[in-house]
Amino acid sequence: MTTMKRLAIRFRLAITALLLACSSATMADGNVLQLELEGALGVATAEYIVKGIERAADEDANAIIIRMDTPGGLVEPMRDIVQAILSSEVPVITYVSPGGARADSAGTYILLASHIAAMAPTTHLGAATPVSMIGGDFSPGDEEQPEPTTPEGGAGETDEAADADEASEPAAEESPKDTAAPDSAMERKVLNDAISYIRGLAERRGRNADWAEEAVRSAATLTATEALEQNVIDVIATDRSELLDKIHGMEVEVNHEMVTLDTRGASVEMVEPNLRQKILNAIASPEIAVLLLMVGLYGLLFEGYNPGAVLPGVAGIICLLLAAYALQVLPVNYAGLALIVVGVVLIVAEAFVPSFGALGLGGIAAIIFGSIMMFDSGIPGFGISISFVVSLALVAGGLLFWMVTFIVRLRNRGAVSGRESIVGGIGRATESFTGEGHIWLESESWSAHSNVPIAKDQMVRVRAMNGLILDVEPLPTPDETSDAEPQPQ
Repeated sequence: MTTMKRLAIRFRLAITALLLACSSATMADGNVLQLELEGALGVATAEYIVKGIERAADEDANAIIIRMDTPGGLVEPMRDIVQAILSSEVPVITYVSPGGARADSAGTYILLASHIAAMAPTTHLGAATPVSMIGGDFSPGDEEQPEPTTPEGGAGETDEAADADEASEPAAEESPKDTAAPDSAMERKVLNDAISYIRGLAERRGRNADWAEEAVRSAATLTATEALEQNVIDVIATDRSELLDKIHGMEVEVNHEMVTLDTRGASVEMVEPNLRQKILNAIASPEIAVLLLMVGLYGLLFEGYNPGAVLPGVAGIICLLLAAYALQVLPVNYAGLALIVVGVVLIVAEAFVPSFGALGLGGIAAIIFGSIMMFDSGIPGFGISISFVVSLALVAGGLLFWMVTFIVRLRNRGAVSGRESIVGGIGRATESFTGEGHIWLESESWSAHSNVPIAKDQMVRVRAMNGLILDVEPLPTPDETSDAEPQPQ
């Protein structure tokens, strides 16, 4: 009986251990989702990250890793990601990796908003000064920027700065050419908003808010080692496995509740963007947007010159709609966009106006400068390659050359239909006749008249056309007779 009890106890212990092991394996298996934030931050990227965070909450994952390597991007997509992180029910670990990666500009905000901020060696973060849509950053000069309020200065300095601003407004009204004061006020407003935003994120996670302010105010940057020393990040890890080991057991605040991370030995599931997000991300590229715009404009123009072709018009409309989406989500200078449209119009006008290439060359120049200006916003990751612009100019030049040579060939060919193509044409007599008869000309049988005898199959030339009767004469060289259908000269 004692032996049976011992066996039963051992069996129960074995079953319990097995269940605990299975439970532990289940907890670790697939409990960490990894998202990729690489390249410029745009609308499609933000949608991918936000959807990934929502999926992690639905699957009750232990954590989310956002592997980051970004030069920055647009403000609104960045704010969407930050809001998703702050409201996430699952701890978010933002990991700047691999070595040489960066979390610049908008990436710094996302890193500071995360529950765990981690970096690989030889990475860096910072340079979070907001950039205006016209290419200059919002950091004002030393003379224009107001001094921050200090205990010694108190509110008196702020009042003096406000009085100075009020005094400058009448002067601006008296001198319309002076626009520095309104621009400076807008810059200060945007700058102060960015400082408050990033300080709030750093304070929420207990990180160095003073350095965060410097990252915005003076575009300060830090290496991974410096960031750890200055309490900007939490962990430095060489790879993902080391990261999971180091953050295991850490406590983070998730929706005002303390949560202990359980990541040691957890398997990681990569979350890929869906087809829609991949397509939108590809479209939201300056180079692709310019190509879509050009193809769309040319497609509609070719459809206008060849009504009923259908394909150029359909392709042009689709490309223009895709370009409209891309231009909606990209920082665009519309003066550059107008230059591109004018350039296309000038190239097309070259086909109708004898300008000897002047309009075409002007159109190519307009396309080049328009492409450079349209995306010259200064926002990291949303510039346009000069080599791409040069290639685009070469293609436009090749199209212009083809168009000019095609028109020259058309003019040299002469008339191909109507009275002009009949008179002077060469035909073949289908019967022998003197006076009235018939000839074969341009794949048709024509009534003909000749004052001299015409032999069957003899080649004749049309001298005149009287209604539907052709006045013909035999060719002077009888050796030109041929059974094949002749071509008009």
